[in-house]
Amino acid sequence: MEGDPADAPRQMERWALATFVATVETQQQAQGAGYGARSRDFRFGALLATGLTGLAVSIAGYHPYADDGGLYVAGVKRLLDPALYPLSTEFVLEPVRHSLFAYTVAGIARLSHLELPVVLLLLHLASVWLTLFAAWMLAELCWPTREARAGAVALLACWLSLPVAGTALMLMDPYVTARSFSTPCMVLALVGALDTMAARRGWALWIGSLLVGGAMHPLMAAYALGATVVLMCAGSRRRGVQVWGPAAVCVGAVGMAAWMQALARPESAEYVRVAMTRTYWFPAEWRWFEWVGLAAPMAILAVVGWRAHVRESTRALTRMAVVVGAIAMLVATVFARAGAATHLVAQMQPLRAFQTVYLVMVLVLGAWLGERVLRQSVRRWGIATALLGGTMFAAARGAFPDSRPLEMPGVAPRNPWVEAFVWVRDNTPKAALFALDADYIHQPGEDAQCFRAIAERSALPDYSKDGGEASIAPELTGAWQMGQAAQQGLSRQSDAARLAALTPLGVSWVVLVADATTRLDCPYANSAVKVCRLR
Repeated sequence: MEGDPADAPRQMERWALATFVATVETQQQAQGAGYGARSRDFRFGALLATGLTGLAVSIAGYHPYADDGGLYVAGVKRLLDPALYPLSTEFVLEPVRHSLFAYTVAGIARLSHLELPVVLLLLHLASVWLTLFAAWMLAELCWPTREARAGAVALLACWLSLPVAGTALMLMDPYVTARSFSTPCMVLALVGALDTMAARRGWALWIGSLLVGGAMHPLMAAYALGATVVLMCAGSRRRGVQVWGPAAVCVGAVGMAAWMQALARPESAEYVRVAMTRTYWFPAEWRWFEWVGLAAPMAILAVVGWRAHVRESTRALTRMAVVVGAIAMLVATVFARAGAATHLVAQMQPLRAFQTVYLVMVLVLGAWLGERVLRQSVRRWGIATALLGGTMFAAARGAFPDSRPLEMPGVAPRNPWVEAFVWVRDNTPKAALFALDADYIHQPGEDAQCFRAIAERSALPDYSKDGGEASIAPELTGAWQMGQAAQQGLSRQSDAARLAALTPLGVSWVVLVADATTRLDCPYANSAVKVCRLR
C-alpha cells in the first residue's frame, strides 16, 4: 500500500514546503554568487577609475585659473577673504549667485585648513575619478563583458577634453568649476534611472544625484533631468510609453521655450549687443564642422539604438541620447536665433544637452572597441591608448601652448603672463584697480589665464569672460560696456589717452604688452608684458 489517502494533503504540504525551501536556497546561492561577481566588478571598476584618473588628467592637463575656472576661483577667493576685489565686485560674485559650488569649495578650504590650490587639485582629481567610476557603473548595466566596460571607461578617460560641437563646452574641463560636479551627477542619474527601470530601487540615486547636481549647476541638472526622464520612457516595457513619453517631453520642452520667450522682459539695444558677442548661443552662426559635431554622434547612436542584438539598457540609453539631441536641436533652431525678439532661450543654451549625447557616444564607441578590437590583448590596449590619448594630448597642448601641462600647486609658472599676475599679487595693494587690454585673454601666449583669479586684484571687466557674465546678467551690461570702451586697444594708445580714459574710473595700475610705448613707471616687465603704475 502507498499510504492512507487521508495523509495525502499533509504529504502535499510537506512536498510543497520542501520545494519552496529548496528554491529559496538555490536563489540565495545564485544571488550570493551574483553579489560576489558584482562586488568583484565594483572593486575592479574602482581600481580602473583610479588608474585612469591619472591618465585622464595627464592627457587633458590641469589649468586651475584658466577660462571659466578662473571665474569660479575668484568667487571662492572673495568668500575666503572679503577684502579682495573691492571694485568691480559684481563680476566676481556673479558666478556665485546661482550655485553652492563656491560656498562648498570655500567651506572645504576652511574646514581642512589646506591651501586653496591644494583643495582645487584634490577636488579636480575627485571629480574626474567620480565621473569615470560613474561611467563604469553605467557601462556595467549596458554591456555584459569586462572588456566592453573597460573600453568604454578608458576611451572616456582619453577623451575627457573632447569639445562638444560648437557649444564652447568640453566633456570635462581641465579645471574645477560647478560642471566638475554636475557632470558625474548626470552620469549617476543615468545609472539611477536604469536601476529604477530594473526595479532595483535606483530612484534614490537618481533623485539624489539630480539634487546635488542642481545645487552645483542648476542648468546642467535640468538637462540631466530631461535626459533621465526620456531614458525611463525609452526603456519602458510598454510600447505606448516608449513612443508617447519622449514625444510628450519634446512638446513640453518646446512649450516651455515658447512660454519663456513670450514672458521674457524687453531687451535694451545695449544688452542685445552683448548677447551678439556670444556666437556659440546661436547655431546659425556655427561653422560647418560644428554642425557635423551635432549630426555625427546622433548618427552613430541611432545605428546602435535600433540594432536588434544589444541589451535593452543599451538600446534605451542610445535612443535616449538621440531623442535628447533631436529635442535640443529643435529648440535651439526655433528659439535660439540672433534675430529673435528676446534671447532668454538662447541664454539657456539648449545645445548644452549634447554633453549627455557626447558622453553616451564615447561610451558606446569605447565598448565596441574594447569588446571587438582590443579584447584581452595588452599590446592592443597600449597602442590604442597611445593613439587615442596622444591625439587629445596634442590638442590640449595646442590650447595651452605657453603654460605647463600640469599647473600644480607650489610649482613656479612658466607662462610670462601668469608670472606678471603673480608679481601683481605680491607687490600691489589689495585696493588697487587694474586695466588690461579689453581682450587680453586672447593675446598670444596668454592661454586664457584669468587675471583676477591669479593676481587677486580688482580689474575693469574684460571682453571674453566678463562679457559672458554680462550676457546672462543684463544688469551688468552698463559696467561691461564702460570697461570695454576704456580698455579697447589699451596697449596701442598713448599715455595721454590712457590717463584720460582710465583716471576717471579710478584705475591705478595697467598691464600692457611688452612692446607697448609708454613713459609710465613700470616696476615689472618680462618678455610678454609690463606692469605700470598709472598714478
